[in-house]
Amino acid sequence: MDQKMNVFIWDMDETLILLKSLINEKFAESFNGSKNWTTGVRIGKAWEKHLLQICDDNFFYEQIENCNMPYLDTMSQYDDGRDLTDYDFDNDGFSPPTDDANKRKLAYRHRVIAQKYKKGLHSILNGDMIKCWNDLYDETDSYTDRWFSSARTCLEQCASANAELTPSDCSPIDANDGQGTKYQHVNVLVTSGTLIPSLVKCLLFRLGDIISYENVYSAWDVGKMQCFTWIRERFSGPNVQFCVIGDGWEECEAAEAMRWPFVKIDPCSSKYHRFPGLTPKDLDLYLAVVYENRNDEKNKEDLKSPVEP
Repeated sequence: MDQKMNVFIWDMDETLILLKSLINEKFAESFNGSKNWTTGVRIGKAWEKHLLQICDDNFFYEQIENCNMPYLDTMSQYDDGRDLTDYDFDNDGFSPPTDDANKRKLAYRHRVIAQKYKKGLHSILNGDMIKCWNDLYDETDSYTDRWFSSARTCLEQCASANAELTPSDCSPIDANDGQGTKYQHVNVLVTSGTLIPSLVKCLLFRLGDIISYENVYSAWDVGKMQCFTWIRERFSGPNVQFCVIGDGWEECEAAEAMRWPFVKIDPCSSKYHRFPGLTPKDLDLYLAVVYENRNDEKNKEDLKSPVEP
């Protein structure tokens, strides 16, 4: 990659979206009584209900709940490209993927999930559900002082400079079109949750058009350090910089191990960053401090190195 690229690695829960702190009342408590905690709990539980219903009804979650994978292309090598138009997913005898046959059946499901993700929820939900979803989003955004829409805006602004990856860098599910995939400074999601609900959360919270499915990783089984290692290998290049944004200790420790900047988010404290508030300019500052210091260290080492005649 000749063009400079920033890879922004985001946590999801309590970073880009709020659910846990709504349900356990922590978010409301941080406002010292000015927010009605019962409203937060009701909103959070409504999102949980929608999430589970969409996962089960449209994304095979009941069938593959115990077959979590770290990313959607994990099983793509077992996908033989079969036409799935008339495929009967309810009666194909799928069981945990311990053999090639069931790994192929899981790959089929992942392919359909990827296709649905790209089309978005408007192609899945009926009009009444879409209205309910939009109304809940607007109510949630208002209750959280625009946390959700501000996080989305920050992601959009982070993805403002075009870069291009060759087909070899693309998802195997999309690689057949023979075209280079147009990326912008890349937003990647590494979540502590399982993969399918995390993908559905992206769609529910209007992030699906900013974070592509191949850029969603689940650290549930493998840990965030492993996910960060894969991301570094995938986007490795002399002009690539990485920045991690999240609320948890695991992504903080993994970022430190990688020597990447870490931006702390805390929805319940004014000591750290939050939405609205965090902007790409803040992220650029973290990148500049860490990477300029690293370049200074390298230059000092170069100066110490003996010069060959």
